[in-house]
Amino acid sequence: MTFLALIAALAVAASNASDNNVYTALRATVPLPNIRIDPPPPRVRGPSFPLATVRPGHRIALHDSPGGRVLTRVADRTEFGSIRVFWIERVNGAWFGVPAPELPNGQLAWIRDDRFALDVSQTHFWISADVSRQQLELHYGNRLLDAFTVSVGSPSSPTPLGDYSVTDGLVGRGLGPWYGCCVLALSGHQPNLPAGWIGGNRMAIHGTPGSIGGAISHGCLRASDPDMVSLFSRVPLGTPVFIHA
Repeated sequence: MTFLALIAALAVAASNASDNNVYTALRATVPLPNIRIDPPPPRVRGPSFPLATVRPGHRIALHDSPGGRVLTRVADRTEFGSIRVFWIERVNGAWFGVPAPELPNGQLAWIRDDRFALDVSQTHFWISADVSRQQLELHYGNRLLDAFTVSVGSPSSPTPLGDYSVTDGLVGRGLGPWYGCCVLALSGHQPNLPAGWIGGNRMAIHGTPGSIGGAISHGCLRASDPDMVSLFSRVPLGTPVFIHA
């Protein structure tokens, strides 16, 4: 099933943001006039976020700095099979700074602005998560679309704070019963996994068959399945995710 078909299936199955969150997003937003988007997108009040989608059949070099050393090359699909979409967090001349799961948390990969290999667009969706309040919010520009309670990382495996992006949308039942209906994988990693954990270190927002709320996860943000269906059906790949305390 394609990612778009999955979104449609989940959708069938199933005021404003706080000043601090809006300011966080505005500080992290790349001014779109610095990036050419053809055709120009419609105007929406509030922040917008540029995205770079790797065109089918192309491979992209990830550099450690603008024009710097090549760290690795990635294909048009992620390791989980999703279309590869980067959030463009920074711009330096003809180079885009992007969060990527191939790099450590807080370090941007740099990709060349190559329109033969990249489609550049934008999204007005963004997610903020407050681990101290155990609340996740979905925004569209200045509008708060949804807010719901989530479980966050335990004291021994806290949810890492920082700016990430959505890399994949996955069906939970294909990964095991612990992920509920669906999973939004993030570009970040959990550096404080418990001993013996074999589930990988990628961060995610996902459903759960268990209770919601509390500092009980291994770092991921857990939401109820109805909330995850609502989130999954609207959030595009590349959406920025701001996790703060």
